[in-house]
Amino acid sequence: MTAASDAPPVKVENRDLRRAIAASGIGNAVEWFDYGIYAYGTVYIAKALFPADSASAVLFTLLGFAISFLMRPLGGLVWGPLGDKIGRKAVLSMTILLMGGATVCVGLIPSYTTIGIAAPIILYLLRIIQGFSTGGEYGGAATFMAEYAPEKRRGFFGSFLEVGTLVGFNGGALLMLGLIAFTTEDQMASWGWRIPFFVAGPLGLIGLYLRNKIEDTPIFQELEAKEETSTSARATLGELFSKHMKTLLILSGMVIALNVVNYTLLTYSPTYLQEVINLSQDNALIVPIIGQFIMMLLLPLFGALSDRVGRKPLWYVSLIGLIVLAIPMYKLMGTSEAGAIIGFAVLGLLYAPQLATISATFPAMFPTPVRYAGLALGYNVATSLFGGTAGFANQALIDSTGDKLWPAYYMMIACAVGLVATFFLIETKGMSLRGTHQPGTPQAIAEQKELSRA
Repeated sequence: MTAASDAPPVKVENRDLRRAIAASGIGNAVEWFDYGIYAYGTVYIAKALFPADSASAVLFTLLGFAISFLMRPLGGLVWGPLGDKIGRKAVLSMTILLMGGATVCVGLIPSYTTIGIAAPIILYLLRIIQGFSTGGEYGGAATFMAEYAPEKRRGFFGSFLEVGTLVGFNGGALLMLGLIAFTTEDQMASWGWRIPFFVAGPLGLIGLYLRNKIEDTPIFQELEAKEETSTSARATLGELFSKHMKTLLILSGMVIALNVVNYTLLTYSPTYLQEVINLSQDNALIVPIIGQFIMMLLLPLFGALSDRVGRKPLWYVSLIGLIVLAIPMYKLMGTSEAGAIIGFAVLGLLYAPQLATISATFPAMFPTPVRYAGLALGYNVATSLFGGTAGFANQALIDSTGDKLWPAYYMMIACAVGLVATFFLIETKGMSLRGTHQPGTPQAIAEQKELSRA
């Protein structure tokens, strides 16, 4: 008998579930809107905020993208334990304000010709703030979504958090593409690239409103009522590192695969297609957008499938498929625009099962008292080292070796790491997230029996 059937599920009204989906998804959309406009505007940001005669301006702009990720573990270290102590909702309200504000301010930076070296310095400082706030965003949003979702449909509802990811990223990409189409090159270089950064302000305020309209998760409230929530950051981190180090390592291995593929495909592709294989600017922007729209349609289907067959089988199919087909698809991308679309779409299709299931899989790896902190730390450390640096690393490897297939090699190595980690993952399909023990363990199952008698 599974934990899911041993204890009655926490009742959640459909209205509250819809609000939870919206409140979680909008933060992810704001986060990825920022990544989308930064990735698709890399060439313009480089021209505006770095010396005009610098041959490495694009590389330094990508470094600014990577810097924000280096701050994510610090953000996770601060926001995660706080979310386990005072609640998911309060922390998520703070992170979305910081994220949106930092993104808006990037659009206000004067050009390099106006303030000189201060321009890239300010850019890097704002990316640090953005990374720090994002360090608490995904862990909290995924925890919030997973704790609200019905146990037997956690994969389906959790997939909408990642739909928000692609909506935000594609929204930023389409906005940037529209500006390129309706402005001259000089206008785009002067002020056009700034407009998408200003849009993040209203999006952040909408997200704050939605998050303030809903109560904290029933699972956290249940723990709070029993006075079993974390008492301090030190206690949370002490329990996390003493009892859940293996889980942190498993999570990190899976996140390495997830985010190397993610950031190589979603954020680095426009630069790769334009700078490396010489697609036109418009085509370099359109190819990933087409692939991501296909992924958006598939995510709920894969999420629902994971509720039937489990999370691990979908991860195995995705990881093995990417290892086998990464090199052929990148070779295909280099042949033509049609080849680029097909290659990207195939890799996106193979990647979708991972993306669709993470919001159901990752929060379920930790017990409620340390769930936010465990997810925030494990996810962000791996993301900062291997995800956010993917664009910078790929470009540097291509520049130093001349081999245009480095994104494929990098992806294959990361997926091999993920394959090993997935082998050790505890399957939690349909299991309750209530209680103080790691879901899927014998201790958690025994605890669920006690909850059913209460």
